[in-house]
Amino acid sequence: MGINRRNFLKVAGAAGGILLAGGAGSSRAAQAPQTSEGGVEFNGMLIDTTKCIGCRACEEACNEANKLPKPKVSFSSESVFEERRDTTTGAFTVLNRFPNEKKPEEPIFVRKQCMHCNQPACASACLCRAMEKTKEAAVIYHKDRCMGCRYCMVACPFDIPRFEYDSPTPFVWKCIFCNERQMRGEQPACSEVCPTGATLFGKKRDLLEIARTRIYTEPDKYVHRIYGEHEVGGTGWLFLMGQPAEKLGLKTNLPTTPYPELTSGFLYGVPLVFVLWPSLLIGLNYLIKDSKADEKKEASHDEQD
Repeated sequence: MGINRRNFLKVAGAAGGILLAGGAGSSRAAQAPQTSEGGVEFNGMLIDTTKCIGCRACEEACNEANKLPKPKVSFSSESVFEERRDTTTGAFTVLNRFPNEKKPEEPIFVRKQCMHCNQPACASACLCRAMEKTKEAAVIYHKDRCMGCRYCMVACPFDIPRFEYDSPTPFVWKCIFCNERQMRGEQPACSEVCPTGATLFGKKRDLLEIARTRIYTEPDKYVHRIYGEHEVGGTGWLFLMGQPAEKLGLKTNLPTTPYPELTSGFLYGVPLVFVLWPSLLIGLNYLIKDSKADEKKEASHDEQD
């Protein structure tokens, strides 16, 4: 079938409709409920910052479980707390120190890692489903699917995914909630080694009950808020705090609405442009060629006449 203006417009319109429908479907799929599709309740982690002693056993266990390189500063050194640290491609979990207003002699230590959102924006933004929310609750990364667009980094409300800028074959790295261990019926490495119970692993419903009970029984010890219960639709990691979140390096400017619901329209408009634009250019090229061919035919006919 020859390509003329009418056929080209039909093809372009059909492609646009299919892509729009696909984008909407992907957006709906990314908006996961509090449980997995099979009805299994998500696992979670409760971090009680009042119990953490800053031993960094969680960091060491995380590095070993994920086969990450040893840090430049040993796990036994406290000099690492002199500066605020962030996660990196070689450190999925980091511990930071904050001043304690109630007991200055006892600093507060707060972990930072992927929060494993109930409805993860990184998975919603990913064009090739390299980020995936599992039925166990972990948000994992499939490097074989990744095309390096880094939309996950832009979309994440907690600024967690890290990109290997210095690698010739870069990937995105972050905590994956020890998903393989969970699938074997084991708990994550960091909670397994915690010596004080500051890191508790379990079903999210049970962890919320534990957190509420602690706040109720010791109201003067805890801020009456469970960080992660409502932020961006809820996260798999929950924090109990002895002082306000903003004083512990936790983001406080986040909405309660899941990010996929806020960004899906924009995020799925981007691949539409990427996919349709080459098609439009090819189609226009065909039209121009057809038009030139018609002009040559007309000129030939005129010469013969």
